[in-house]
Amino acid sequence: MTTERQRRIEELVNNIPTLTDGQIYWLESVIRVLESPHSFKIVRDDFLNKTALEDFGDALRIHHSFSAEPFSKDKFEFVLEKVLNMSGHSASLAPRGNRGYDIVIDGVEVSLKTQADKGIQEDKIWISKFMELGKGHWGDDPKDLDRLRDLFLAHLGGYQRIMILRALEKGPRWRYELVEIPKRVLMAAASGEIEMKTDSTQFPKPGYCYVRTPKKQDMYQLYFDAGGERKLQVKNLSKKYCVVHATWQFLIPQE
Repeated sequence: MTTERQRRIEELVNNIPTLTDGQIYWLESVIRVLESPHSFKIVRDDFLNKTALEDFGDALRIHHSFSAEPFSKDKFEFVLEKVLNMSGHSASLAPRGNRGYDIVIDGVEVSLKTQADKGIQEDKIWISKFMELGKGHWGDDPKDLDRLRDLFLAHLGGYQRIMILRALEKGPRWRYELVEIPKRVLMAAASGEIEMKTDSTQFPKPGYCYVRTPKKQDMYQLYFDAGGERKLQVKNLSKKYCVVHATWQFLIPQE
């Protein structure tokens, strides 16, 4: 044990007598969670090292000692920055409101996403809000969707990598995975088939861009959501075209 580690432990122990009963209760809850069964695994070793993997997993467990809700995007961003810097990487969050990347890691601009919908499928990725489509012209002309696709392709130019944290199973046994969506997979939308749903009662008219392989196998669809938010969704993205970087499985003990 290093001298610095020993000093930190002694300082923690010395502070315990000053804690209130409530503070001791919360501390006991966290310790109980950290002592519970868990399995953290690096699947592809080029994004997280072992220290970052374990620190991120422990942050997930501490979060779930106080919440039954999956990690949100803002927590994902905040914790990832912290654990990467703690593990020897250089990481900094993008300025608030930035429309491109979310974090810079070792000089690489990265977009971060999360998925935790109730009907999540292990082999299909769904991003309910990949980007906002703005307030530009969008009516009932199918060519309007071509313009919106161009916005999507331009948006991809704002970062180099795309990572999504997925909550595959929810408490008390949680299972998360970190998946990379290669940019080239999303850039394939440039040659996708556009279809506007002209029979929809909505205005502007929603529509799809169907993206397939050269052998006509479905890869995913872009959905131009004409609802109040006017957003772009990525639907039914087959995980086989993506890369799993890490997994976290753990049990949150019930009182």
